[in-house]
Amino acid sequence: MIPLHVIQAPQFRHWLGSQPAATQQWVRSFWGEKPPLGQALMVPDETGRPALALVVADPQPSLWTLGDAPLQLPALDYRLEKDQWKKNDLLKLKQGWELGSYRFTRYKKATKSLPRLHVPGIPKDDSSMKQAVYLARDLINTPPADMMPRHLAEAARKLAKQHKAAIRVIKGNALLEQGFEAIHTVGRASAEAPHLIDLTWGDKKHPKITLVGKGVCFDTGGLDIKPSSGMKLMKKDMGGAAMVLGLAHLIMSDALPVRLRVLIPAVENAVSGNAYRTSDVIHTRKGLTVEVGNTDAEGRLILCDALAEADRDKPDVLVDIATLTGAARVALGTDMPALFCSNDAEAQVVAAVSRQVEDPLWPMPLWQDYRTRLNSTVADLHSTGDDGTGGAILAALFLQSFVERAKLWMHIDTMAWNQSSRPGRPKGGEAMGMRAIYAWLAQRYGR
Repeated sequence: MIPLHVIQAPQFRHWLGSQPAATQQWVRSFWGEKPPLGQALMVPDETGRPALALVVADPQPSLWTLGDAPLQLPALDYRLEKDQWKKNDLLKLKQGWELGSYRFTRYKKATKSLPRLHVPGIPKDDSSMKQAVYLARDLINTPPADMMPRHLAEAARKLAKQHKAAIRVIKGNALLEQGFEAIHTVGRASAEAPHLIDLTWGDKKHPKITLVGKGVCFDTGGLDIKPSSGMKLMKKDMGGAAMVLGLAHLIMSDALPVRLRVLIPAVENAVSGNAYRTSDVIHTRKGLTVEVGNTDAEGRLILCDALAEADRDKPDVLVDIATLTGAARVALGTDMPALFCSNDAEAQVVAAVSRQVEDPLWPMPLWQDYRTRLNSTVADLHSTGDDGTGGAILAALFLQSFVERAKLWMHIDTMAWNQSSRPGRPKGGEAMGMRAIYAWLAQRYGR
């Protein structure tokens, strides 16, 4: 194995001075006296064969310090040298390497092999975190022809089988028969039947944790149809569903002492003669009626049924994750999911944990003064309001109307997509916020 040294920038000159003259000359010929942070360099021996690899890092390593290394180094076996790093640092460096090794190869074969990293004292097996992130990324990156509600249900079944969880799937007209009219209404225009996926796992005596993920497998906008430019990334509109499946994998793999339930309303928001319309009134699982403000605001409609079902169990924690509003992206950009929470103090705890694991979430207000903007003259609620401002807050307030019994509720409005490639985060589907929520749950319920 080739040793890989990750050297703190302030220690670089000292480290380089301790190396043979040929090594010093080689490194300086590429980097000069000021090495670039995070860039990997292979150093040969006197025969020209690889002798060691080198990365220079900040004194406090980032999760992404080795995020680019798998793409920059030859496909060989490497051993991460401990140097000055503590075990937690080594774990972070390894995880960044793993996340940087992701490639989506379902339709296009990889053109080259990737290097492998061994970290002494750290198990060689794939980590559950790597598996969870890869799962979410794969599901989001899969085009809609191969990721319709039935495909999403199959992915959930596979996960349930892996962890010996129970699962049931309600689809098509059975949704109407069982009181999920909102999910059925949004999905009925598609040739692909709408589904509600319901997975459960764990001891019934443990605290109830329920995850709800938006599963809009493709979003045309419905009759309020999107322009073609607006549909380009709509395969990612099931990103919330992908993330709750990844989060479920983490919880079950690490055997957190919780009673887990996962609910995924899965639909295609399509256009046909029986598509629902703006101004239609929908009956929901909770019994509230909703006037449709825009058929392109379909996510909140399918989520409200799933949240109402989840709320019946009086869970200790109820978390929904959704690619819900462009307004959240306008407010916070594409890399910072918005976090809405029924408890302001707990929102700050979650935000602090998110910073620790470098998966940021930003608390946003559930500003109750805006609630009247969801009033309707013909129904209990209007789905969007008519103002056009504060869209992410209004969407969160709408969802909150369907949550009463849960002790703690959180709503995450996420992009679920990397607009460009960065270390460890290739362009494409991304589990934004998933690692943060898991870290918070593990801190709250860990053994």
